[in-house]
Amino acid sequence: MEIFTLANITTFGMLMLLQVVLGFDNLLYISLESKKAPLEKQGFVRKVGIGIAILLRIVLLFALVSLIKYFEEPLFSWNSEGWISSSFNVHSLIVLLGGIFIIYTSIKEIWHMISYEPSDQTGKTKMSVNKAITLIVIMNVVFSFDSILSAMALTGEDQFWIMAAAIITGGILMIWLADKVANFLEKNRMYEVLGLFILFLVGIMLLSEGGHLAHLELFGNEITPMNKTTFYFILVILILVDIVQGQYQKRILQAKKASKK
Repeated sequence: MEIFTLANITTFGMLMLLQVVLGFDNLLYISLESKKAPLEKQGFVRKVGIGIAILLRIVLLFALVSLIKYFEEPLFSWNSEGWISSSFNVHSLIVLLGGIFIIYTSIKEIWHMISYEPSDQTGKTKMSVNKAITLIVIMNVVFSFDSILSAMALTGEDQFWIMAAAIITGGILMIWLADKVANFLEKNRMYEVLGLFILFLVGIMLLSEGGHLAHLELFGNEITPMNKTTFYFILVILILVDIVQGQYQKRILQAKKASKK
């Protein structure tokens, strides 16, 4: 079998594009989570966390290719006379728990910003390196489900090596970009709020997707997953609002300074 055929190269390119598009929210989470580690260890946390996650993604890919039917089989059902009905499987539970954790994390960090309690003033201890790496690895695996299942849909289960190569290449690219995103957020602290609200939106998207996978119905209404187009549209709106508001605040400050002269 020839490896470097036009079809394989095209498939690899599509998978890489998929990794980049679906990896944005993951990259943002990694950058924000690594900031909780000691300053001198943050780069190490990002590299090791993503490196371990790449290995686990390969394991997850192999597991999904071999055991996909077990991930999709119902584990338990719940029906309460028209109030709530559902049929949970392994995939839906992982996505739901990941969404809940991301929403909890984003709300907690937003609350800290509102209360304005910087760690260097309150004595708040930094997160340990091992804990930060563990959280990055766990959430990386949660985010991996979408990209791996989409890759399997694009390529088929018999092209394992193409999917594995795309995952490894995408992971290396993520390691390179993680430091750049983290440095940008460090130099532009005001964008951290935007990043946390984006993470909150990601959590909502995961909850809707997990509810759909679990065939969850609330009061007779089926939970439908948030469309990716809708997600990116809201993301663009959030960024535009943040940019416009930032420029408006600068104009106000400039006007105040001019009036004092």
